[in-house]
Amino acid sequence: MQSKVITNVLKKFLQKILKNKKNIRLISISMLSIFLSFCLIFSSLSCSTASKITEEQTQSIKRVKVILDWVPNTNHTGIYVAQSEGYYKEEGLEVEIIQPSEGGSPDLIAAGKGEFGISYQEQVTYARTAENPLPVVAIAAIIQHNTSGFASPAEKNIKSPKDFENKKYGGYGSPLEEAFLKEIMKKYNADYNKVEIVNIGAADFLTSVKKDVDFAWIYYGWDGIAAEVKGIKLNFLLLQDLDNTLDFYTPVFITSEKIIKEQPELVKKFLKATEKGYIFSINNPEKAAEILLSYVPELDKDIIIASQKYLAKQYMADSKKWGYMKLSIWEKFGNWMYENGLINKKLDTQNAFTNDFLP
Repeated sequence: MQSKVITNVLKKFLQKILKNKKNIRLISISMLSIFLSFCLIFSSLSCSTASKITEEQTQSIKRVKVILDWVPNTNHTGIYVAQSEGYYKEEGLEVEIIQPSEGGSPDLIAAGKGEFGISYQEQVTYARTAENPLPVVAIAAIIQHNTSGFASPAEKNIKSPKDFENKKYGGYGSPLEEAFLKEIMKKYNADYNKVEIVNIGAADFLTSVKKDVDFAWIYYGWDGIAAEVKGIKLNFLLLQDLDNTLDFYTPVFITSEKIIKEQPELVKKFLKATEKGYIFSINNPEKAAEILLSYVPELDKDIIIASQKYLAKQYMADSKKWGYMKLSIWEKFGNWMYENGLINKKLDTQNAFTNDFLP
């Protein structure tokens, strides 16, 4: 509208000048002056509008931090896919993915160091039942069933918990591991006291079972697949097959009670974008693996691709919805931890997790 008014004024002005020949020589100067004025007005309007749009866009972007539980791996692929494919951006989120230097993500999330984190059902249970409880809540299961178990090289001939006797177990010093061993060996009429426990910390599983120990607790989607890729035959005893009570959620996404109370829409937006990332990974495992590798190129490509193909079938498994968690699983495993003296009070399962923010 403003440009039309300026054009009409310019037209009338030129007509008036052209009636007087003496003024013809002034036309070029006048034209230049008017043109420059027009440019300044238009430029001012454009800059003002662009500045306003940029400011609005900046204000609408929410910056959030996602704290991982360990080094980036295929449990986290959906996050990196959501980042790469612009799913977070579509929800107005600018996501920073952080690998913690030490400690678990529950401590950091409870302290407000990040909005979302990766944890495990047992870790959330410990956190919420501690003497000084941490107000963290599980908001989505990354994998539907527990894919961990006890693994050993095939030549060790460990085919049942009874075979754990007179063997060396490589662990990382967790009371949970000991409880697993004690209860499972008891169930299979084996003597836990005949197992030698060796703390191998974060040492590589395949390296450890070659020279230091006979068996260890691993996640098949990582160490088990790595063994397959390297042509190493394993005997693998899946925890949930040995005792279905041990089919718990690991890993899970968590956030704080504060975020849930004050920013519920943020939780919904984050999970909406994240779900898209995991669904993409389910349908396109090789492409998803390539995306993960683009962020973490130091990872072994063959292992990542094989692991991604394995987990593509595990993210949802028999669930109709990614991320969904059952109360019965939280109650069953929480009670098991209490009965085995791993926690001093029963877990309030109703407040430990929620499905309310899933898409």
